[in-house]
Amino acid sequence: MSAPAYARTYNQDHIARKYTAGKRRISIYWTWSYPWEAQRDPAAMENRFSTMTEVRNVLWPAYETPEWSAAQFLQGIAGTLELFHRSTLSFQKIAGETTGHPVAVFQRIDQAGYKQPIDERILADTDTLMVFGLDHILSEQEAAAEEIAALRDWLKRPGACLLLAPHHDVGFTDDMKQRQMEYLHHGDRLVPRQQRFGQYTRSLMEGLGVPVHNTYGLRPAVVKGTTEIAPLTPFHDLDSLGILRNVPTLNFHPHLPHYELTGGASSVQVLARQPIDLERPHPFTQAGEREFNCLLWVPPNERMAGDIVLVDSTNFTTLFGGTTSLETFWRNLAAMR
Repeated sequence: MSAPAYARTYNQDHIARKYTAGKRRISIYWTWSYPWEAQRDPAAMENRFSTMTEVRNVLWPAYETPEWSAAQFLQGIAGTLELFHRSTLSFQKIAGETTGHPVAVFQRIDQAGYKQPIDERILADTDTLMVFGLDHILSEQEAAAEEIAALRDWLKRPGACLLLAPHHDVGFTDDMKQRQMEYLHHGDRLVPRQQRFGQYTRSLMEGLGVPVHNTYGLRPAVVKGTTEIAPLTPFHDLDSLGILRNVPTLNFHPHLPHYELTGGASSVQVLARQPIDLERPHPFTQAGEREFNCLLWVPPNERMAGDIVLVDSTNFTTLFGGTTSLETFWRNLAAMR
């Protein structure tokens, strides 16, 4: 845990960023209720984040130095939530260097209990809004009609980009054998046999008419004989945004969502698919699938001048490592037209 280069502030009002032509103002929006997630019963086996103690046990000895001790770091579920916050700092640094603007970070309900819906206070000085859908479905986070209306108006602004990142939906069935198969497929001891995310982002997609559903939690294939994630199957001819330029791979994560296209999906462009680890059985691959949709784009249309991009939030974190390719992806998104 290296010392930050600047003094850190906490629990203050956001200071609006001034518009600069060609320089995007990026904001992250965590969809969770921090208090609800942090205060889940650690005895519950499903649909909760790990405690920091569980993280330390599974990843031992990675967090056994003094800076991660109870004297300096939260040890319950709250500690794991803070790991998510810390894991985006590299992205925030690179995006800030690229755009000249700091990346603003908001939470739907924060540690202090303040609720911040998506409204003009967030949207007025944001050009790219990244909605990280890590709220458990049980927490019942839903986008209000006012939020959807505010986003519809904001997306009429040329150049606006809404990045939606609903996370995985592991074990959504009552079939215990399937849940066990999914668990053995992803192989992450910190993810239980049922961990369902993304109600808030799902409600946004429904309200905005984005015909996509986050399904499963799939383990990407790796390059044979290595631990490196297998290259994407890109569709560069569709990528007029240029976000896959010089990006052969995204981030390895053991349980990535398949962004399933639903009714009326002709409005959505699939920009990339990810090969799946076929050595670990899963209902999705048993049905004949070999890749999953990992990067989607809804281009401007008669109703909106802005863009909607769908990609998982773990592609902006460093909890599972990072690569030069991933950093290029960050820069491409920060500098997109």
